[in-house]
Amino acid sequence: MPVDPQIQVVLDAMAALEAPPIAEQTPDEVRRAFRTFAAAEAGRPAVGPVTDQVIVGPDSELTLRVYLPVGTVPGGGRPGSAPGVLVWFHGGGWVIGDLETADGSCRQLCQQAGVAVVSVDYRLAPEHPYPAAFQDAWAATEWVAANAAVIGVDASRMAVGGDSAGGNLAALVAIRARDVGAPVLLHQLLVYPATDLTMSHPSIVENGEGYFLTQEAMAWFMDCYLGADRSHADPSRPEVSPLFAGDLAGVAPAHIITAEFDPLLDEGNAYAAALSKAGVAVDHDTNPGMIHGFFAMGAFSPAAEVVVTRAADRVRAALA
Repeated sequence: MPVDPQIQVVLDAMAALEAPPIAEQTPDEVRRAFRTFAAAEAGRPAVGPVTDQVIVGPDSELTLRVYLPVGTVPGGGRPGSAPGVLVWFHGGGWVIGDLETADGSCRQLCQQAGVAVVSVDYRLAPEHPYPAAFQDAWAATEWVAANAAVIGVDASRMAVGGDSAGGNLAALVAIRARDVGAPVLLHQLLVYPATDLTMSHPSIVENGEGYFLTQEAMAWFMDCYLGADRSHADPSRPEVSPLFAGDLAGVAPAHIITAEFDPLLDEGNAYAAALSKAGVAVDHDTNPGMIHGFFAMGAFSPAAEVVVTRAADRVRAALA
């Protein structure tokens, strides 16, 4: 089917801006542009208390933004009465994105799922290439599990999630949690996740131009994150690309969201299939007419908003 009409309006508006390609800009320039775009993407749904928590990260301080549902008192809950918690990792190719660009999605998930959301401001490449982002993601997840009472959440009802690069981090955290036995995760929400950083799937080329995320931009993100000569990491390593993890049995049940016109379509589909083959419960939500990034475009597209609601419903059910 064609691109969703409302999403096509967004694509046309972006094309009319005639912005230089990402690969011709500096990371800071791309970050500023992404913040501007994200500010227009989604509203700011009302939630309960929102606080920033600075913790000791693997190599520096790490900021987490904690969103609590309406009626929740920070630090006042106890297991059984405190809300479950979703630890969220933003997208942006491990190079762009931050707590502000993720704010709309985090608020939506908190409000609609009725759970706490902890957004992680992990370090970005190229200043902090692989494995900095994953190290921060794992440290944040461990901290939330160990300090649940401090922020007023129930660590026995815990999930991870993220979009794009954040989906990559969430998948890797779920595998690590399975491997070490803690924290116990009940759910992973992977929104068009990057699961194979070798960029070898056909959809990279087939959807690599004209649908927001381009093949050229993806190559730029990979160079920043892994090194232009892949000196920081081999993209085929399972610690980098969860699709190469081998045995996936026992990882948290997954809700995987993919989009028809996304360069990451094939690897998202492949990861859903790999999890299912390993006996993991998988809810694979395919979305005809959608593009990479649509999860945050509910302000423009009712169809995109429906997908967010479905994702929140599944988080709510998993952490009930």
